[in-house]
Amino acid sequence: MTTILITGVARGIGHALALHALEKGWRVLGSVRQASDGVALADLAGERFKELVFDVRDSAAIEAAAAGVDEPVDVLVNCSGVIGPDRQSTLDMDYDGFVDTLAINTVGPLRVTHAFLPQLKRSDAPRIVTISSKMGTMSMATSDRIAYRASKSAVNKVMQGLATDLAPLGIAVASAHPGWVRTEMGGQHADVSPADSAAGLFELCENLNIATTGHFWDWDGAHLAW
Repeated sequence: MTTILITGVARGIGHALALHALEKGWRVLGSVRQASDGVALADLAGERFKELVFDVRDSAAIEAAAAGVDEPVDVLVNCSGVIGPDRQSTLDMDYDGFVDTLAINTVGPLRVTHAFLPQLKRSDAPRIVTISSKMGTMSMATSDRIAYRASKSAVNKVMQGLATDLAPLGIAVASAHPGWVRTEMGGQHADVSPADSAAGLFELCENLNIATTGHFWDWDGAHLAW
């Protein structure tokens, strides 16, 4: 049975991806920031789902959660993320909010990867997929939501470097754009449903291998430029 670890399964894309993976017969380890009250994750309950509690900014909590996982992790999906502060223009910046956005969207995936690297090494086909965004592509000069955009540009570079460093270990790494998804972050006017995005991301998780490591992918399978 394939085991997938997904951060941020309480809502949005992470929740939809966890549901899809369970439907496909995979085992799901899903992280939430605080112990669930049983409502947000009610439809994920079952013997193939295990809840992990940590904030991606908290190294000690991540490491404690990893210490409690004594099984191989085949796929790690870094899905936790925030859109950033209300004020995030280059001319009007909430600097504390900017730093926090980077801590969650950029540094968080690397913290989680480091903590669960031993479990990934135990897999026969280890893969890491980090949810990024086309809003962070360097060819786009658009300046709105600049803290968010910068955090996604930065995590793409981190994942590109991680792909280089983990290739000798046979661990494949990719960044993925989930589409403009109808979630709390994306809003109700977005053009992709969480279920459709999750299905596309799941296919990427299934097919990613060392021959395709180090790239940026769209949720529909298209290859994206950095």
